[in-house]
Amino acid sequence: MNGGKIMSDRNCRNTRVFKLASRRLGRRCAAGLLVAACAGIAAISAAAQRERPALDITGYVIDAELDTTAHHLTAKAVVTFTPPPNQEVVTFGFHPALKVTRITDENGKVLDGERTADGGIRVTPANGFVAGQKSTWTFEYDGTITGNEDGPVEGLKLAAIQEPVSYLLYPARWFPMTGYMTDRFTAEMHIRVPQGMRVFASGSQGGPKAVTLSDGKPGDEYDFNWSKPGFPGTVIAGRYVAPFSVGAGNVKVYLTIAHQASGNQLAQTANREYDFFTDDFGEAESSRLNVVELPDDTLEAAYAPELAAIMGAHTGDKAGARLLANTIAHQWWGCEVSPRTLNDAWITNGMSRYGELMFLEEDSGKSALRNAMEDIAAGALAYDTIPLSSSGRLDPFSPEFQSMTLDKGGMVFHMLRWEEGDKAFLATLKGALSQYTDRPIRTEEFERVAEEQSQQQLMPFFAQWIDGTGAPRFTDKYAVYRLGNNKGFRTIGEINQDLDLFRMPVELRVETDGKTVNQRVEVVGTDTQYVVDTFGRPRRISIDPGDWVLKTTPDLQVRIAILKGQQLVAQNDLMGALAEYKKALDANPQSSLASYREGEVYFTQHNYQAAVNAFRDALRGDDEPPWTEVWSHIAIGKIFDLTGQRDRAVNEYRLAVQTNDNTQGAVNEARLYLQKPYTNPEGN
Repeated sequence: MNGGKIMSDRNCRNTRVFKLASRRLGRRCAAGLLVAACAGIAAISAAAQRERPALDITGYVIDAELDTTAHHLTAKAVVTFTPPPNQEVVTFGFHPALKVTRITDENGKVLDGERTADGGIRVTPANGFVAGQKSTWTFEYDGTITGNEDGPVEGLKLAAIQEPVSYLLYPARWFPMTGYMTDRFTAEMHIRVPQGMRVFASGSQGGPKAVTLSDGKPGDEYDFNWSKPGFPGTVIAGRYVAPFSVGAGNVKVYLTIAHQASGNQLAQTANREYDFFTDDFGEAESSRLNVVELPDDTLEAAYAPELAAIMGAHTGDKAGARLLANTIAHQWWGCEVSPRTLNDAWITNGMSRYGELMFLEEDSGKSALRNAMEDIAAGALAYDTIPLSSSGRLDPFSPEFQSMTLDKGGMVFHMLRWEEGDKAFLATLKGALSQYTDRPIRTEEFERVAEEQSQQQLMPFFAQWIDGTGAPRFTDKYAVYRLGNNKGFRTIGEINQDLDLFRMPVELRVETDGKTVNQRVEVVGTDTQYVVDTFGRPRRISIDPGDWVLKTTPDLQVRIAILKGQQLVAQNDLMGALAEYKKALDANPQSSLASYREGEVYFTQHNYQAAVNAFRDALRGDDEPPWTEVWSHIAIGKIFDLTGQRDRAVNEYRLAVQTNDNTQGAVNEARLYLQKPYTNPEGN
């Protein structure tokens, strides 16, 4: 809602994913096109992507200077690479705002380069390539990067040279690169910045040392050297206060003055998360981790070896703790091991998401995990039109790719834990990390590790969830019989679901007059019979009460529609969002969340009467999630303020305060508007 805080349901996670994935819908309506693609062609395409030789960059030496006054970058990158066989030219990804002034080969010969349509740079060697032989080229370049220029990903600000914090994120292509998330490299970097700024990257060599910058002003140089194949391509420079740390001190938190009040709490959270992942995953590649604040105008989180960065706005809230857990988990899943191709990205993205949820379970209990899994399940099925094994065909910043690899990937690990058991599951994670340290991993390789560690045949599991689409819709029919001689009751039933090839253990819970009985049933095909004996008479039978299996339910369809609506709002497609919210309300007219989201859109459009009606519907609805009550009162109060009805606005703010629900500072905001009327921010 303009002028207010946009709330998210329970975990603030799915909306965040889309904000990281803003894209060009008109030109890239991939989802609709991919639905019509032939499965056979998809399999061939995926195999071709795995096997096609690609440009392999193995190392960089980068000298760069950041001029925060002029927003200017001057850099030289020495790139060592092996070209694909039988290639006459090679193409590097490169930020569109940067201009290459000179390219030379290892012999000092000047090479010809030209820009490609997508902003990359195509370069022709002086004498052709020798098969299998490495080449070393030097790129000299500069340019102005305020973040407002066209970048490599439309709608995302991935690089900006500014005060008080500058950032050059790996996906910004601020150096010549290839194979986003898949081509591992080493990097030696020398970064010069205005005096007083701290610089963070991978493989710190200490510092700073005093230098004179190009404009003659005093500056500092920071040196870095990450010698293991990985993704040390992110640089963050800023004016941070002294670091916060607890315990052993290997995890340090760097914040600006604006957010330093959150420092101690964030340091404690980061330290607990790092220790938790070390216990479950094994030792990280480095025992050092810098948690660094990012400005609020870029991605909500970014990572690199020894570096976890999160948006300043999240340094002091509960959602930020989960965001940080996900980001720290990438030290193992993304840094230590990486996907062989983007078709395999569900392994690292999914395990980072599930690592976040594992820590949530450790920190807040199993009920918190179950609540979070409801939203993860919605994200998992929101774009379930192609298999995870074909996700590499999607733009990695699209909502489809993000939902599939993060949320469905996270659900796959959740289900694998249920299938294997906790002990074998953790052994699988540690086995994959130890066997593929500093290496990429394929899906079939991860499957092999899982089978080795669990001593189970897991082909049906991976065939269903990685190579297939859809989720079962469970139904149950049963009859109860009394056993003689006071031996209790026997329930004979049948679990039905709609996926013919489905095979997976499912928990069956029989609640009786006395003791509740849980039984594990191997569901195979569309109809599976079961028999359960209980002493007390069965009163209720539940299929998968612990929500271990991704399944289709009416409630989940409502959540999916709301999620898609939120993503369309983030993309400024308000009419499309309203259509999705209508789908949710058609399925569940009592959905407070759907009505609240609808009200947000109407408020944005200044259709205040429709907005009030929607917020009133949210108050009359199912109160799920509970925060819709307090924020609906605040929203109605704002509308009354905007329409000159101050007395009615004050009444709504008082009702908001009386809820005692301070979700994302709701009560604090209501009290603020009790003192001073709400006014619509200029431009909204």
